[in-house]
Amino acid sequence: MTDTGLLKGLIRCLDLTNLNDDCDSAALAELCKKAQTPHGNVAAVCIWPRFVNEAKKLLAGTGIKVVTVVNFPQGGEATLAVEEETRQALSDGADEIDLVMAYQALAEGRAGFAETQIVRIKRICGEKVLKVILETGALKTPELIRAASELALAAGADFLKTSTGKVAVNATLEAAEILLSVIADSGATKGFKPAGGMKSAADAVAYFEVAQRVRGDKVPDPDTFRLGASSVLNALIAAIEGREETRGTGY
Repeated sequence: MTDTGLLKGLIRCLDLTNLNDDCDSAALAELCKKAQTPHGNVAAVCIWPRFVNEAKKLLAGTGIKVVTVVNFPQGGEATLAVEEETRQALSDGADEIDLVMAYQALAEGRAGFAETQIVRIKRICGEKVLKVILETGALKTPELIRAASELALAAGADFLKTSTGKVAVNATLEAAEILLSVIADSGATKGFKPAGGMKSAADAVAYFEVAQRVRGDKVPDPDTFRLGASSVLNALIAAIEGREETRGTGY
């Protein structure tokens, strides 16, 4: 049986997510309510940019951060539009930005474009946390995943995030190990966020165990470790309370 202290720590590291196409104000309100659990609040809610202002009001006084996504999910190359999207999100009150890297440009050998886009978005974010989504399932090879990780850190990423949750292959333990190894090798205090595909408490624990083994994490710390998921929260609560766990569906 997994230690309940660890499970509660993982709840505090969760970016509770609704990036469904049909998300509306009612779904947002439910998400923000769900983010406040008897076993502690999640780190953040991760939502579409259009809901940032509304989420800030719903979460006022809770300490829960508001995260939004830009250049999502395609990781396109319209940098000026992404810059404007980022400025608007920050103006609306976003605490953190999750940027999809222009991973297709990187895969095509145009690493400079992908790097420059991250640099420009980080400049806008300033002291705000910038997580860079590498879309590791689309990059496929360990070599390209490592190259993307190194590039993102060099360009100013505060966190490396595996996936959008919108492609066929999202977070994997193999990709997680590569991202964490690059962070460890850099010597910098940077964060790691697996996202997409986590359904059970065991899934969440497995990612933290990789962080423990590769990077030496001692306890789950939301400043350096996040879990991007919509359905794993119920599983973590069930495990803490000793109830039968039902595997979730969704992001």
